[in-house]
Amino acid sequence: MDSREALIALNMVEGVGPVRARSLLEHFGDAPKILSAAKHELLRVHNIGDDIAEKISGWEKTVDLAGELKRIADFKARVLISSDENYPAMLREIYDPPLVLYVKGELTARDKNAVAMVGSRMTTHYGIETARKLAYQLAYTGVTVVSGGARGIDTAAHQGALSGKGRTVAVLGTGINLIFPTENAELFERIAANGAILTQFPFNRQADKQSFPIRNRIVAGMTLGTVVVEANLSSGALITANFATEYGRQVFAVPGRIDSPRSKGCHDLIKKGAKLCEGVEDILSEFEYLFPSSNRPPSPGETGVLPALELNENEQKIIAAVRANDETTIDEIIRASGLPSSTVGAALFGLEMKRLVKQLPGKLFVRNG
Repeated sequence: MDSREALIALNMVEGVGPVRARSLLEHFGDAPKILSAAKHELLRVHNIGDDIAEKISGWEKTVDLAGELKRIADFKARVLISSDENYPAMLREIYDPPLVLYVKGELTARDKNAVAMVGSRMTTHYGIETARKLAYQLAYTGVTVVSGGARGIDTAAHQGALSGKGRTVAVLGTGINLIFPTENAELFERIAANGAILTQFPFNRQADKQSFPIRNRIVAGMTLGTVVVEANLSSGALITANFATEYGRQVFAVPGRIDSPRSKGCHDLIKKGAKLCEGVEDILSEFEYLFPSSNRPPSPGETGVLPALELNENEQKIIAAVRANDETTIDEIIRASGLPSSTVGAALFGLEMKRLVKQLPGKLFVRNG
């Protein structure tokens, strides 16, 4: 048994969890040694009591590892462990990173520039439209949008990111083979094709009150910051925001109507120090280090753009239409690119966020650098 298989099995032992697993790994050195240890050896480890030691030493009685490995293969999923290159780097930094991540789709280097977007399941038209717009704009600029795949704001965030032709990741509070809510089956397929669906839970694990907070810590832990779009005072989105604060990540809150219960959670976050978010600029301004320096000439072999922020086809046409040493009107850009005005407007916004184009008064544009 190799380390990956042993970690999959250890993750399936009830009651172990990432914190106890870390103590075990520090004591024994690797996962296969944990599973082969006798009960009296396990009891020497900090935070391992009689019940957990019994479960680990007798793990083969309750864990069907061969069956789980077959389910992973049949589902065309893969399992990442913390030593894997594509295991989210920021997730490694939290105090209780998942032992394993079941992944459908692909996590890539681009996903290191990720922002979480969360909110209530019961939401308003304003909340849905705001989440879609912000996610679209983030994805368009090359930022991966991470959410929880739930009804309401989560679904709108994933949809907006996909509309922006960007990447999105759904973190589940169930086994990866369970579609919850069921109406998101097609959406989950699109997410897996344009990003990833992931979970720390084994196959067939049903959702419960514990699984969603466990899921929320992954959403907050793998991202640069968390945007709460709409949430009442009891919303699970506030749990995600609390995790983000605990991990030293930025929290953003979208304001709403002062008489709307669905915005009370966001207003409370703002009172406690979250950054008020009125538009995507409020988010991106916190992460300027993601973008190329406006005046730094690219080195040989560089494009001047970070790998996560490469230009899409429309942006390439538009940057070519903006004169290098002179101001260009938006009408000239539309004519030169041959693209519809709505497409040009969206692409220019993306180029501004990437610090490659600057807008001047009168709808004039110049290249940076």
